[in-house]
Amino acid sequence: MLVPKRVKHRREFRGKMRGAAKGGKEVSFGEYGLQAQESSWISNRQIEAARIAMTRYMKRGGKVWIRIFPQKSYTSKGVGVRMGNGKGAPEGWVAVVKREKVMFEVAGVPEEVAREALRLASNKLPIRTKILKREEVGGESNEG
Repeated sequence: MLVPKRVKHRREFRGKMRGAAKGGKEVSFGEYGLQAQESSWISNRQIEAARIAMTRYMKRGGKVWIRIFPQKSYTSKGVGVRMGNGKGAPEGWVAVVKREKVMFEVAGVPEEVAREALRLASNKLPIRTKILKREEVGGESNEG
């Protein structure tokens, strides 16, 4: 599982997910990418499930880049605990993904294999996604 090695404060505020991502909107490393179409929290378990789905389909061929990292902790209180008494204990780790962020990239495999691998990965994620090709990026970023 992806978790931070060290953090300064384990109990963070929830934060806002308004607007599009500031960076990471283009396919930079691979040939094909999986782009988020809406904002959400993606847990470390969901990232790992998507990674396993991709690598299994590609039969460990090609290369996969994971461009998101779960660095935000979220807390929860136990079942049956009354209101008050402070914030709950850290429960898990999530990556804050804003819309238009490229989350995964793939290279070194044929287009059909890459598209199917990214489709399988998108089924593991709780958001709508779009598959990008490296050449397509220039025209699509201006559409808005």
